[in-house]
Amino acid sequence: MKNLKFPLIIGLVLLSGIAISFANNNKPANTKITVTDETGEVIYLDKETFKEKVFNYEANEAWQYQGKVPAILDFYADWCGPCKQLSPVLKQLQKEYGDKIQIYKINTDKEKELAATFGIRSLPTIVFIPMEGEPQAALGFRPKNDMETMIKEVLKVEK
Repeated sequence: MKNLKFPLIIGLVLLSGIAISFANNNKPANTKITVTDETGEVIYLDKETFKEKVFNYEANEAWQYQGKVPAILDFYADWCGPCKQLSPVLKQLQKEYGDKIQIYKINTDKEKELAATFGIRSLPTIVFIPMEGEPQAALGFRPKNDMETMIKEVLKVEK
């Protein structure tokens, strides 16, 4: 596998404290999100769909986002309480922003290679991918208003 700048970027973002501080004021939700590309829903990715829709890290050394709109990556696990809290927030945001952004979910238990490749060590890890510029990561559950602030400031997207 080629040397990647993406894990370094995430590491620097996390270490420099750019991520919004952890907040935990919503009750856990046990709902699952069903997804398809055509309905503007949150999309679950495996390794192959990640390479197709987000970044082909096996073919490219430098970061090169494949998407047509800014994106949010949610690295999560089914056993993770804050991850369960975040799911309905992401579903609601995807509906509200429609085709202006795309939210992707990556199950780190099923996609261990992706998690390792991108240096994911804390869950949830939320990665904001603007159309121009470098991705930025945040750790932990984020309330909806914090997510909207990051969408506006990092992704440069308004409702």
